[in-house]
Amino acid sequence: MDRTALRDYCLSKKGAIAEFPFGPEAEVFKVAGKMFGLVPTDADPPTISLKCDPTLAEMLRQTYAAVIPGYHLNKRHWNTVTVDGSIPDDEVLEMIDHSYELVVRGLKKADREKLERQ
Repeated sequence: MDRTALRDYCLSKKGAIAEFPFGPEAEVFKVAGKMFGLVPTDADPPTISLKCDPTLAEMLRQTYAAVIPGYHLNKRHWNTVTVDGSIPDDEVLEMIDHSYELVVRGLKKADREKLERQ
């Protein structure tokens, strides 16, 4: 999986947008103004930082060498995943799904309802 595939999958989520709030080095994926993913534009192999339940985050770090605490993010709630082929693509996609779902669950009720109508 390459950076374009990561980007396309993140943007396929309902209401997802991409921005560059930290400059051209990092593309940030948001839903209803809340970040659920961050992909550095120059990382080779690509990496993606994703929100994660703290218990699952720790489990993933222990399972995969390619999963580390979130780089420049809250290390309890974020993981940075190196997409180097050591983790099956479908599991990386599940991590993106989990991050997106956590963020959506944390939205205000009105924002969730607005998202559902899109």
